[in-house]
Amino acid sequence: MNLKIVILIVIILMTGCSKNTSQTDNTIVTQPVTYKGTGSVTQGVGIVTNSTIFSCNGGRVTNMGSIISKDNKTWILPGENSFTAGTKLFDLYNECVGKTPSNINQADTSKAPVIVIDNDGEIISGFLYGDNYFELYVNGKLVGVDPIPYTPFNSIFVKFKAKRPIKYAIKLIDWEENLGIGSELNGGNSFYPGDGGFIAKFSDGTVTNANWKAQTFYIAPLSNVNCVAESGTNRNSSGCGTYPSSANNAFGLHWEIPSDWYSATYNFKTWPSASIFSVAQVGPKVAFSNFSSQFSNAQFIWSSNLILDNLVLLRFDAN
Repeated sequence: MNLKIVILIVIILMTGCSKNTSQTDNTIVTQPVTYKGTGSVTQGVGIVTNSTIFSCNGGRVTNMGSIISKDNKTWILPGENSFTAGTKLFDLYNECVGKTPSNINQADTSKAPVIVIDNDGEIISGFLYGDNYFELYVNGKLVGVDPIPYTPFNSIFVKFKAKRPIKYAIKLIDWEENLGIGSELNGGNSFYPGDGGFIAKFSDGTVTNANWKAQTFYIAPLSNVNCVAESGTNRNSSGCGTYPSSANNAFGLHWEIPSDWYSATYNFKTWPSASIFSVAQVGPKVAFSNFSSQFSNAQFIWSSNLILDNLVLLRFDAN
């Protein structure tokens, strides 16, 4: 065989091998991505717009950012929140400020301020634990925000004055280290998808359970956006069982949050019911387990997928 032909064949084979390896590991997916539902699709990581909004020794770096979806909408990462401006709720357990009681008898809840929502209301107290971040609204007003948006894990005791019927609204964010793809470094895995979980019990008899409504507004990381099934207002990602192997090939789905979602008059009745998760599934830390008796009859709740659903809104109207 002619030497020039042999050399040409070798070059072609080497080029083909190099191309395949690159596509497997690092190349951005370039084929069109069309979602069959109503969400906006993003791909890859976003940009940091506000670095280290909170820091604590031993905690994860807590950044915020933004990303542009394929329909040219800009999305805040990991989600719109009131952490910077909101009133920080009273600590039950918070390593960052040195408050680490081993049980309820060591926790001085008498120092918790009463946050007035309705002047003619009654005083209601509550215990709350979230993975990672939450905001509590009552009767259309912001009571306060979680003092630690990411880690270490903490828990809250709250007192507020409100008029019945109490209308609860809670924003949940499973914070992310890799903004835009819903993942973090964990156990050597650079793209660990993380998980959420929320539980609360209030003195008016309200506890978190399947009677609450839960709607998701941000899902990631996804290898295939069409694993998310929509039926009416139900955005169900429980059928998404595989995760992307690289940041460039990770997708997210986003939906716009109604501006009045927490108002007393907002109609959330068509939202799907909250899903129940066991303590073992959520894996709460000592910030919860040291006070587990205070959460009796309450259950951990989230939307349909504890791992992939990163921004979830809860609603419940008490009697």
